[in-house]
Amino acid sequence: MDTEHRAQARTRAREEAGRLAAQGIVGAALTWVDNAGLTRVKAVPTARLEHAAEWGVGMSPVFDVYLVDDSMTTSRHVGGPDGDLRLFPDLDRLTPLAAQPRWAWAPVDRYDVSGREHPVCQRRFAHRMAERARQRGFDVLMGFETEWVVTTAGGSAPESGSESESALRYPTAGPAYGMTRLVDLSDYLADLLDALQAQGLEVRQLHPEYAAGQFEVSVAPADPVGAADLAVLVRQTIRGVSAQHGLEPSFAPAVTPGAVGNGGHLHLSLWQGDRDLCRGGDGPCGMTATSEAFLAGVLRALPALLAVGAPSPASYLRLEPSRWAGAYQCWGPENREAALRFVTGAPGDPGGANAEVKCFDQAANPYLVTGAVIAAGLAGLDAGLSLPPPVAGDPARQGHERRLPTSLSAALEHFDASDTLREALGDPLFESVAAVRRAESELFQGASAQDIAAATRRRY
Repeated sequence: MDTEHRAQARTRAREEAGRLAAQGIVGAALTWVDNAGLTRVKAVPTARLEHAAEWGVGMSPVFDVYLVDDSMTTSRHVGGPDGDLRLFPDLDRLTPLAAQPRWAWAPVDRYDVSGREHPVCQRRFAHRMAERARQRGFDVLMGFETEWVVTTAGGSAPESGSESESALRYPTAGPAYGMTRLVDLSDYLADLLDALQAQGLEVRQLHPEYAAGQFEVSVAPADPVGAADLAVLVRQTIRGVSAQHGLEPSFAPAVTPGAVGNGGHLHLSLWQGDRDLCRGGDGPCGMTATSEAFLAGVLRALPALLAVGAPSPASYLRLEPSRWAGAYQCWGPENREAALRFVTGAPGDPGGANAEVKCFDQAANPYLVTGAVIAAGLAGLDAGLSLPPPVAGDPARQGHERRLPTSLSAALEHFDASDTLREALGDPLFESVAAVRRAESELFQGASAQDIAAATRRRY
């Protein structure tokens, strides 16, 4: 960061700190998401925000090779106790937290001590991929669905790894998608809506989901980096509201093995100005040629993308056929069993057409997801790909559709072989992601489904 930018950041941060202090906010939580999908934080007092914006906050780069259990691996470019980074808060995203009223939050970009962009900064990677799309003449809008299972607080300590499925206590016994659940937890859900809206988020829908104690919330789409920021903010807001109600949320892919898990579905659409390129064309379901080639690239890359979007051994407990998880490498209009669902939208809704990637979950780093999906889509454009015929009905009953990888180690093989993702991520980020995936696969080698779920249930 040069002298002029430092001065601008200092001035802006001083103004923001004054605004926060006037609201009684005493601290700012500055977050990034590591390659294991865990949100890490450094917090500063409000009065220190000016210094943080000008000079950054120190942090070790070794967190890029942390695993889900807080053990460490290493990679060719990252690992060990040496080195230092600076975390710079994005003041445009600075948000007072409604569920933690004395705190504010901001995501960070990471630089080295000389002011150079950290090559393993996942948020900067998402920025670069969004810019690549803009250079091709369109913008990408994205949005994540956030699913979680809520239980009554007071079970085994999360870090013990010993909490059994029988110890889980659900605050509602209502049926899947049932109004009973909303009634049982109406105060909790109303407080969640209040908190999200107070933070400036446009909530599109909130509803009970399939599994016991499971809910889903969706917010309005944003640019790729903004969508990832919102995914972090939504999840932490749910945590804050849940704590106020004596509840514990789990965003893990598999809370209970054999049951429907928590997804992190990604919606995306391509735009030129105010024109949605997912409609108004001559391609399948009215797609433009740009949209079709982009989505064909995403579909082609899904086996490798799973190492980004379904990055935990627990992810493959969720990614089962006939559970609307998207276990097959196919696409279809409004097909909730296809890994790539195309949403045609109502004819009069100008922004209604979009695509949904269903095979991802919330063990993923959302910045890696948005950036990697754009990279795959752009590769589809470069290759002039077309979509294969769409699939109707459950592909598991048809017997000829290609199953996506059924384990993290299998997905990692596709990731390692992906020239597209290696080029987009760059060697330091690509190899640190691969190292974490390989180490977590080894960490849970031979573990039962129950042990994997218990070890990851409270980590995400």
